[in-house]
Amino acid sequence: MSKDLNAYLEKINQAAAADGFPVVKTAPLPACAQFLNVIESVFSGMAKAIIHNSDYQSADECMMAIDRYFEERNQHYRANPKRAGGKIWGKELVPATFHHANNCKDPHYGWPLR
Repeated sequence: MSKDLNAYLEKINQAAAADGFPVVKTAPLPACAQFLNVIESVFSGMAKAIIHNSDYQSADECMMAIDRYFEERNQHYRANPKRAGGKIWGKELVPATFHHANNCKDPHYGWPLR
């Protein structure tokens, strides 16, 4: 896929440069670098709310809690349709910008790289 992506970017970048528009540049990232993924901050919060410090009697009970979490969240946004950003963005563990030092995983859970 990356060959296709690079070929597509080359094509649109040539057209953009010819027309005086900005070009798109890519930056290589490690294949398994979930700690660089900003959305991991959101998932870490969800995991803390549902899984950590829980005492589910079975995997099925845990899955039902996860399903209930998503259902309640979806119901809230169906009843109050607006952009979700104000509810979740800005509460990340680190600023929601790419920086080589950002580690979006909660250091209290999982395997933080240091």
